[in-house]
Amino acid sequence: MVAVALLLAVVWAFLLRYVPATAIQTIDGFVPGRDDLVRAFAPAAAWALLFLLVFGLLGGWLLAGRMLAPLTRITRATRKAASGSLSHRIELEGRRDEFRELADSFDAMLARLEAHLAEQQRFAANASHELRTPLAITQTLLEVARDDPNADNGRLVERLRLVNSRAIELTEALLLLTRADRRSFTREQVDLSLLAEEATETLLPIAEARGVDIETTGAVALTVGSPALLLQLTTNLVHNAIVHNLPQGGTVQVDTATAPDSVTLTVENTGKTLSPQLVSTLTEPFHRGTERIRSDHPGVGLGLTIVTSIVHAHDGTLAVAPRPDGGLRVAVRLPVAPSPDTGR
Repeated sequence: MVAVALLLAVVWAFLLRYVPATAIQTIDGFVPGRDDLVRAFAPAAAWALLFLLVFGLLGGWLLAGRMLAPLTRITRATRKAASGSLSHRIELEGRRDEFRELADSFDAMLARLEAHLAEQQRFAANASHELRTPLAITQTLLEVARDDPNADNGRLVERLRLVNSRAIELTEALLLLTRADRRSFTREQVDLSLLAEEATETLLPIAEARGVDIETTGAVALTVGSPALLLQLTTNLVHNAIVHNLPQGGTVQVDTATAPDSVTLTVENTGKTLSPQLVSTLTEPFHRGTERIRSDHPGVGLGLTIVTSIVHAHDGTLAVAPRPDGGLRVAVRLPVAPSPDTGR
């Protein structure tokens, strides 16, 4: 309607004002004046404007309703998610336009949030259970000592020390896991081959006590990250490979490799035959794939969980697969360190 009004104004300003107001009688006939033209044209223009008004309002209302319907569904889903319901999905149909892409992205975000929340709830429940166990044992030991004054205090103190050590180890593991998840560390150049050698030397007494042979091979593998966290990652992998092994005659193979865009740390060990279904759950918190052959290093069930968090914090990938003849193969792939010459 604004466009039509402007057009009429242009017609009036540049055409009708040059037409005489009254009709002119000429030799050849009758020439209408401006007043005649206005009387003839004004009703038609008014009806046209009225039609455009009705058509524009009705068509705009229908078009806006059709175009804004997906936004209404997205808004409804957003309100449900804000109220705590993460299971709702938009599932927008139709052609793949901007609204469809927005709805699909929102559905994917809700799915990730729901999975993350469920994982956090399971982790909190498992952590509470694991922390409650040493406290319950401590309480039981103290009650027994209180009821039996003649009990062996030396044995009681030793058992309390072991239980307390396990609680401290679990707490430190939880703190380390939180630190890795927050990515609150300084990045610097790290050689995975040196970390593999250091972890192997540290855990060598445990391997010798269990009759496990460790072999470390590979070239220099430079990446960028936290030396402390990456050392913890390597130590956890080697430690798991030692304690989840054959009773005697087991082996652990630690290898590092470098590719154009990544470096790889691989830890393989002998052991029991593991199913792919069981292997897929090993990175879950407090999950243990096999029974350890001894209990001098019981662990807290967070080894591979911490490894997974550290790998993700360093923008890497973790691959866990069973070996055909028994045991496990764990491969950590991290971005290669930039070259000092090219910066790439």
